[in-house]
Amino acid sequence: MIPSELREPDPRHVLGLRGEELAEEALKRAGLRILDRRFRVRQGEIDLVAEEAGVLVFVEVKTRSSPSHAQPWEAVILRKQKRIIRAALAYLARRGGFERPCRFDVVEVLREGAGPGRVRHIRDAFRPRAERDGV
Repeated sequence: MIPSELREPDPRHVLGLRGEELAEEALKRAGLRILDRRFRVRQGEIDLVAEEAGVLVFVEVKTRSSPSHAQPWEAVILRKQKRIIRAALAYLARRGGFERPCRFDVVEVLREGAGPGRVRHIRDAFRPRAERDGV
């Protein structure tokens, strides 16, 4: 077996890490303050934890190299949302903040070719679209 430090990096892992970097840059430009990156617990993981105007924001980043089947945000299905919510509860238990308002955002990154990629920030993504969009 080849030691992990000698193996070629998994291209999907590299793509995901680059997507998280692009998402973080976009969130900072939008005025969010990044508090944590890659928070992992047994219950799940959170890609980015940020703050915006006193609101704690748990961010899931979905990166794809092509829009072949669906938009990246569509991969954040109910089961994934539940894992993120459990991880957020663990985060709040460890770091405090149960009294603060919270929301769950998704940032989708679409990287086609060598270009910088397209980043789309979906605020309050776990709420039904009609509620988010005021429909």
